[in-house]
Amino acid sequence: MPHPRQHATNPLAEISAVPDGLTATVPRQLVHRASVAETLITGGTGTDTDRFTVFAQWPRAHQLHVSPDRTAYEPLLVAETVRQAGTLIAHTVYQVPLGHKFVLKEMRITTRPEHLAIGPAPAEPALHIAVSDVDHRGGRPAGFRYDADIRLGGDRVATAHVAATWTSEAVYRRLRGGRTAATVSALPVPPGLPPAVVGRALPADVVLAASDHPDRWQLRVDTAHAVFFDHPLDHVPGMLLLEAVRQAVRARTRTGRRTPVSFHTLFHQYAELDRPVWIEALDKQGAYDTDVHVVGQQGESAVFECAVGTEER
Repeated sequence: MPHPRQHATNPLAEISAVPDGLTATVPRQLVHRASVAETLITGGTGTDTDRFTVFAQWPRAHQLHVSPDRTAYEPLLVAETVRQAGTLIAHTVYQVPLGHKFVLKEMRITTRPEHLAIGPAPAEPALHIAVSDVDHRGGRPAGFRYDADIRLGGDRVATAHVAATWTSEAVYRRLRGGRTAATVSALPVPPGLPPAVVGRALPADVVLAASDHPDRWQLRVDTAHAVFFDHPLDHVPGMLLLEAVRQAVRARTRTGRRTPVSFHTLFHQYAELDRPVWIEALDKQGAYDTDVHVVGQQGESAVFECAVGTEER
């Protein structure tokens, strides 16, 4: 149901009050980033009750979110931008305290690669966001869904749908049973696949290790990776799991002719740092023009599953 609060003021606009003609990123804490360099959102405004426009800037060079030849933005840059936009809205509009922990439940991203070419200046997309299904507990928002229409100039470059919940730090600690970034250590990182096989330039950015099955890999969890682990975590972050999906599709094709352009991911439970995560891919037609199905397994449980749409390149 719509959030009952009428947005008489514009908190999104207030958080980035800089002189006219100048642009700054929003405070990094509002998008759950420790690094200013990884903060993509530059501001936003309310357009109606539960409707917003959020602005971002995409860098022309990036370790993960730009193609190795620096000609195109990666689809997962859209995913990270949409995630940050939702976090910003939750904190500034729905008054979620900064200490609360967010849980990503579902993310559906569909991109149009023909509009993701890198130009002579950093791209500045606008995200038109509509929030729905706000869940309330104890009279306070505890989660929501939102749809995003991402545009560059007059071109629609992507669409997205996200479902997320949040909880207080005290409740989160109870749910996690004492597992914290300080008490849980990741497994040793196994040797990765060759970077070219997964469409990466650097060995450090490879997140898959070979197994005894050609379409099954062990997730490499390197907590020293400055993008995936921008700050200490007690579990494997969702963006690392999405990168594993991307790399699994690239590794599976082997020829490199097919590349993922859409992702429909359901996150079922936390992926723990101290237990191996196995990534498996298979051909499977699904909704939203998807043709590959990727599952992340930990023990006997699926931690996530993702239907991927690919295009020949």
